[in-house]
Amino acid sequence: MIKLIGILVVIIGFLFRFNTLLVVTVAGIVTGLVAGIPFNKIIADFGQFFVTNRYMSLAIVSTLPIIGILERYGLKEQSEKMIKRVKNATAGRVMLTYLGIRELSAALGLNIGGHAQTVRPLVAPMAEGAATRKLNKPLPKKLRTDIQTFAACVENTGWFFGEDIFIATGAILLMKGFFESQGMHVGVWQMAFWGLPTSVCAFLISWFRLRRLDKRISLLAQQPSETSNEEA
Repeated sequence: MIKLIGILVVIIGFLFRFNTLLVVTVAGIVTGLVAGIPFNKIIADFGQFFVTNRYMSLAIVSTLPIIGILERYGLKEQSEKMIKRVKNATAGRVMLTYLGIRELSAALGLNIGGHAQTVRPLVAPMAEGAATRKLNKPLPKKLRTDIQTFAACVENTGWFFGEDIFIATGAILLMKGFFESQGMHVGVWQMAFWGLPTSVCAFLISWFRLRRLDKRISLLAQQPSETSNEEA
């Protein structure tokens, strides 16, 4: 039971909003030490797994320069302008649509999103543009931050719960390997099937939260300009 102390470290780290990478690293080291693994062996395993999986970061690193160039030449501004021309678009609907696409693509094994590739240059500006159109005035600073946070959240939710439906994803294979090592024989199709309810629930919960965000924006739009522009 004490070997699960790493989970407690992660919870405390996230609760106090420490650096994510630092929290996960410390949790891994603490868990290894509690399990009786020598410190040098833990560090060596970190290096080995990094080298083994380093190809996973190539897609992100290779696309960043392209995204940077597109942003320099106005990708975010054009995204915001485009969504303002869509009559019924709201910030919540924009992000919910992206969530659905993200979950579906992840379930099919296609990685078409990402924070650097789509959330920052496309999803967040489009949601901000829809909210600006609704308010018909500059967004308050807090609301803009909240929209950016929601955009990052739908990316994480869509990818995390969508990939669990795809049988060849690393998460499914990792769980299968763990269960096999513990003498439990569970098929990948079974794990993918039981990932469906959680994925649907995640979508519905996100829909509810985004709907509340839209209502909040609507209420803000009805307030006098002097009040709503205080935080701008």
